[in-house]
Amino acid sequence: MQQHGPWKILQSHDIYRDAWMHIRKDDVIRPDGAPGTHGVVILKSGVSVLPLDADNRVYLTEEFHYAVGRHTIEVVSGGRDADEPPLEAARRELAEELGITADEWIDLGPFDPFTTMLFAPAQLFLARGLHFGASRPEGTENIRCLTASFDEAVEMVMDGRITHGPSCVVILKAARWLTQNG
Repeated sequence: MQQHGPWKILQSHDIYRDAWMHIRKDDVIRPDGAPGTHGVVILKSGVSVLPLDADNRVYLTEEFHYAVGRHTIEVVSGGRDADEPPLEAARRELAEELGITADEWIDLGPFDPFTTMLFAPAQLFLARGLHFGASRPEGTENIRCLTASFDEAVEMVMDGRITHGPSCVVILKAARWLTQNG
């Protein structure tokens, strides 16, 4: 038996596993002492990056996402390779998805999207001092680059045009950081 906060894990069962996700069902003793089960979805660790240029414009992605069945507007986001530091993953994803490199990287902290049953840690970054080149999207990606003013990006979060959790958080954290640091 393994103690897990106020829970006790009696046994874990792997339900599904691939390169991106792992689904596990745990037989547990709940905090109230009753037996139960708890499902956990574990995703590959990720990064999300908001590129901001000297004219206060941001570069966003628009892409069809299979799970939600529609196009979404997001910041650059992607998974980290095994043992890849978050900043290296952020640099790689920004170059792959939009062909952008950056001179300045501001770490805006961690993000946990849905803590009750999903373990999918992400690190959030603001990238400045941008340089533009050719993108190198993966075979599963069909990305269109959208440009907006930073204020418009904040408005897109607030009016629901941007609904991707890490994108919403990184844009609002960047707004706070820029207010405090310029």
